[in-house]
Amino acid sequence: MATVFDLELAEDIEQDEVESDDDIELDQDQNDHACGTIDDESEEQLETIEISEKTVNTSINEKIGPEHFELLKVLGKGGYGKVGSQFQKIKGMDLNKIFAMKVLKKASIVRNQKDTAHTKAERNILEAVKHPFIVSLIYAFQTGGKLYLILEYLSGGELFMHLEREGIFMEDTACFYLAEITLALEHLHSQGIIYRDLKPENILLDHSGHVKLTDFGLCKESIMENNLTHTFCGTIEYMAPEILTRSGHGKAVDWWSLGALMYDMLTGAPPFTAENRKKTIDKILKAKLNLPPYLTQDARDLLKKLLKRQVGARLGSGPEDAKPIKAHSFFRHVNWADVISRRMEPPFKPALIGDDDVSQFDTKFTKQTPVDSPVDSSLSESAQQVFFGFTYVAPSVLEEMGKPL
Repeated sequence: MATVFDLELAEDIEQDEVESDDDIELDQDQNDHACGTIDDESEEQLETIEISEKTVNTSINEKIGPEHFELLKVLGKGGYGKVGSQFQKIKGMDLNKIFAMKVLKKASIVRNQKDTAHTKAERNILEAVKHPFIVSLIYAFQTGGKLYLILEYLSGGELFMHLEREGIFMEDTACFYLAEITLALEHLHSQGIIYRDLKPENILLDHSGHVKLTDFGLCKESIMENNLTHTFCGTIEYMAPEILTRSGHGKAVDWWSLGALMYDMLTGAPPFTAENRKKTIDKILKAKLNLPPYLTQDARDLLKKLLKRQVGARLGSGPEDAKPIKAHSFFRHVNWADVISRRMEPPFKPALIGDDDVSQFDTKFTKQTPVDSPVDSSLSESAQQVFFGFTYVAPSVLEEMGKPL
């Protein structure tokens, strides 16, 4: 068996985030996201990734490294944030447990301040945010040339795959997923985080069929009420108008994306699409919202209110954030206490034969032969300082380590 690898993710990042004359080039066919160069959030100097002493593995006996894991399957290959592999822990705590892994090359990150900022944000958010509908970070470690993020393995696969198979979702099915996603976004917003890349590919299902948001590479931290940021980033079909016009945006962009996702679930495509990027942007900024006649009045009303181009008129844009969305008649049958406690019955429960089942992932990846990555390259001592404090072990793992045998 091969050991851990990275599927050359760094190269994919460079291909998927090609910059054009107007700062961004996106692959609409594959829906890979990208982020442009007008990022006034990046610091002039490379930043150090810091975490609290309580969560750094300075006091545990087991030092986690690549040798603790064995590669099982390829899960996917794509842009910034795509988890590429499934693997099993073969030493120490969590022996034989299945995880997913994201691996990034340090040399690729330090070349670009934007990538440094995004890596820092994703690492910090994964540590800080614990929620039933957000993927959990279990370990983080590094070698001389790579960063490793070890995440819980979500065997239910991408919501994108299920939506493709079904074509469209019935409204009660869409309501289930939208309710769980709404609570995940609400929690992020309460922590001053905007997500900025909501789309079916970034929503995975766990073994029970519940939602988990993944890929936090385009999140922005420290955005509280009335704060705005100006980065041009996301996936075009789901991007809010205020991102496209570069007029400054806040948490309301996530509610626009929720509306676009809802429309996609109920009709089979995002609300504004065209044969090229420029025409898609024009439609998002100017075109009339066409709602199929088969949608219920409740669904039509919520879509209209989420897809308001004027930010102040958009449902969820005010200080109450998700509260008016949750109170909308589309969710009238939803008990929100049951949602957060995961007592609602998922509309789809994956038929799995074991913890390592990959049947819900695309076979064009899972049938590939896993390949080891090249030997790590070395960075200068000053460049290595950028990644100081990256190491992490989840508190739940630390608790298990502290228990007597």
